[in-house]
Amino acid sequence: MTSSPAKGIENMSKRLDPIIEKYRGKKGVTIPLLADVQKELGYVAEEAVGYLAEKADIPAAELFGVATFYAMFRMQPEGKYVVRVCRGTACHVQGSALIGDQIQRHFKIKDGETTSDGIFTLQYVACLGCCSLAPVLMVGDEVYGRLTPDKAVSILESYRDK
Repeated sequence: MTSSPAKGIENMSKRLDPIIEKYRGKKGVTIPLLADVQKELGYVAEEAVGYLAEKADIPAAELFGVATFYAMFRMQPEGKYVVRVCRGTACHVQGSALIGDQIQRHFKIKDGETTSDGIFTLQYVACLGCCSLAPVLMVGDEVYGRLTPDKAVSILESYRDK
């Protein structure tokens, strides 16, 4: 069952109008405005940018420019599980690049992408601070160390059943 466009606008209004009011009439609000929208929606939806542009009187090009420039903003929803693969020195030396490559091949995604089923979002990170367990990845808040490429994929596959 799909919702009608009018229903979508009504829902957008209920969720975003309080955020817009918080910043109305203030200067230099683009980043905090987008941050609040992402907190509310889970990402910066294209429809939200159009709505903000109209209601907050901020050019859509400015909103899109900021949202796509800063890595803190997501233009697509994240998967149920965010998978962070460490690229720190210890992990790199222990083969984290091979782990990342295997995950990309197996799940057919690249850094920053989400699997087509919406389960996993892959993110490469500079360091997870678990160097003694290298190579490491995190799924949500769970840390997995001393990995091989096959073990990493096996761990991720176990999340499909959760």
